[in-house]
Amino acid sequence: MDTQDARQQLEQMLREIDSSTAVLEAEGAGTGSEISHVDQHPGDVAGEYTDADNQNALLENSADQRAQVVAALERLDAGTYGTCVDCGQPIPDARLEVRPEAARCVTDQEAFEAAGG
Repeated sequence: MDTQDARQQLEQMLREIDSSTAVLEAEGAGTGSEISHVDQHPGDVAGEYTDADNQNALLENSADQRAQVVAALERLDAGTYGTCVDCGQPIPDARLEVRPEAARCVTDQEAFEAAGG
């Protein structure tokens, strides 16, 4: 994959992640301040906790995704973009076109995930 195209894709991904994160934070994710226990049915309170948990999970996912994109941009700057961080082999262009933030080839990514990574 052309590094200029990769950089543009990664920078666009970063902008989208930051925008989504800002929306989630504006909606109150990460705070329990909107949850009130006054005169509420226990099911309503549980539903509010579930909503807050879902928003917090989305924020965590966004933070993880952002870290992967930033790491890919750092690999671009270092000249190692497109090389598997585990085996050192080239990551196929087809994978990078679908997952420009990919740090590993498919084989090593599967092993990484199987190991709990």
